[in-house]
Amino acid sequence: MARWQAAAVSAALLLLLWQGAAWTGAWPRYVFPWPEDVLLTLWRLLATRELAVALLHTLKRIGLGFALSASGGLLLGLCMARSRTVSDLLGPVVQGLQSMPSICWYPLAVLWIGWNEGALLFVTVSGALFAIAAATESGVRNIPPGYVRAAATMGARGWQLYSRVVLPAALPSLLTGMRLGWSFAWRSLMAAELLFLNLGFGHLLAMGRDLGDAAQVMAVIVVILAVGVLVDRACFSRAERAVRRRFGYELGA
Repeated sequence: MARWQAAAVSAALLLLLWQGAAWTGAWPRYVFPWPEDVLLTLWRLLATRELAVALLHTLKRIGLGFALSASGGLLLGLCMARSRTVSDLLGPVVQGLQSMPSICWYPLAVLWIGWNEGALLFVTVSGALFAIAAATESGVRNIPPGYVRAAATMGARGWQLYSRVVLPAALPSLLTGMRLGWSFAWRSLMAAELLFLNLGFGHLLAMGRDLGDAAQVMAVIVVILAVGVLVDRACFSRAERAVRRRFGYELGA
């Protein structure tokens, strides 16, 4: 079975379970909306362009936030992998910050930056940067030492050694770290938008909550899930599979 067919079957099963739960009548329809209610709400949000505006603002934030997280995480991870001193000094800090829920940065973001787009960006970057840094350090350190010694014997030094040997060899681990970083950044942004109430998916969720419109809340959740899965499948999963096949780590389709 092809991957898209498996995904379609999974979606159909989930839809059937949802409809079956709705038919039981265990919850009022205004609390647990039926799939058709959510579909009608999605159509309304599309017709009024509320969904398009929210999507535009959210994608702009996640694009900038993830770009900063990826570049900063790669640089920090490479520094820790290259220098034992830097790793000893910053490693425990990075590991500790990686395990901290990103929304915990929310109070500091408001105090330091204010109630604005900068605070949203701060929370998003904080949620992904340290995970990418930890994955980068681990990936570089797990490169077989023979690769580096062989390249050094042939005269590779400095940036040439990293660009031609270290980074290509660590690429599968780096892509895995990027994939994790994306998921952390996406979750961090959704939580931040829900609290900051700026235009975006979080704002639509908060509006649905305040209006008691469960169908709108579930409709936005469906879109958030769809965007997250689409980006992961179209970008990170595809790149990860291509790299694994290129290096002989994945044999199947």
